[in-house]
Amino acid sequence: MVSKTKADTFLDLEGTYSFVDVRSPGEFTLGHIPGAVNIPLFTDDERAVIGTLYQKQGREPAILKGLDIALPKVFNYLKELKGNVPFNKVAVYCWRGGMRSELMSEVFSTAGYHVSLLEGGYKAYRRFIRESFFRISKIRVLGGYTGCGKTEILKSLSALGEQVIDLENIASHKGSVFGALGQGLQPGNEQFENNLYRLWAEMDFRKRIWMEDESRSIGKVTLPPPVFEQISNGKLVEVVMDKKQRINRLVAEYAGFDKELLAEALFRIREGLGGTRYNLASKALSESNFSLVAEIVLEYYDKAYRKAIEKRQNKDILTIKLKGSDPRHHAKKILAILKNSKNDPGLS
Repeated sequence: MVSKTKADTFLDLEGTYSFVDVRSPGEFTLGHIPGAVNIPLFTDDERAVIGTLYQKQGREPAILKGLDIALPKVFNYLKELKGNVPFNKVAVYCWRGGMRSELMSEVFSTAGYHVSLLEGGYKAYRRFIRESFFRISKIRVLGGYTGCGKTEILKSLSALGEQVIDLENIASHKGSVFGALGQGLQPGNEQFENNLYRLWAEMDFRKRIWMEDESRSIGKVTLPPPVFEQISNGKLVEVVMDKKQRINRLVAEYAGFDKELLAEALFRIREGLGGTRYNLASKALSESNFSLVAEIVLEYYDKAYRKAIEKRQNKDILTIKLKGSDPRHHAKKILAILKNSKNDPGLS
């Protein structure tokens, strides 16, 4: 049996249904519903052949060619499905919810699977999630100079029961020119938005949601415009920490990486540092004087941070001075101050 599910409720099937993306591997790599298994009806080359035939000879010859390619592989589709999904219920989608997903749905259904077909396909899903980012939320933005340990504070806030969306974790990048070090491969922008939506959909929008104060881009990915606007307009909690402590944190975080990788990252901000400061930082790096490198780099990022604060749309900033290096203690202090704040709009 095959039923249809609209994009706004399709993800509700997770947990009882396995998501199956029947588009080509290239389409799947570009972006897919998180957690989906790719069982392509056609390879990338086969899809290209059918597309060319459609353009030159029309719909019917393309359909016949598609069936000629797909039908001999039915057993392989089912074997792959059985080996990759734990449930006897599958939620299937292609690009528009058309012939590819309909054909595979019938194959899976005939084999005894309960099948739900995404109405409008992946295209409808993408339209739905991008519209969802316009939902107004009570964003509480965590900001502060580089080296204050904002990511660790966010993790501690989450452990204390706060709603947190860690954008840098989703992006697999820490934001600076050094941000790719120690991280996995960044997702493409489309997949980044898909992964972000999974957390976005879990939020209780009646309560505050914490995000770090990010620029429009994190590494190679770009924040959805409505999310970036909400960060820009959200009330900012700015944490302040002694510069020496910030330097120590950066040294502990980055000194273990290969010097060549650090040098490559340093080279990318040479113009912002200026020739003299860049040369001094390069020399310090070659001599393993990581504290001096961090101090010089912070001059660059502190200046950039001040400029970003000046451009910020919402000037309502709550500044909190932090001491010590325990992020859980820092998170507790932030929550205690907010609890006593009369104008905090998003108490959880």
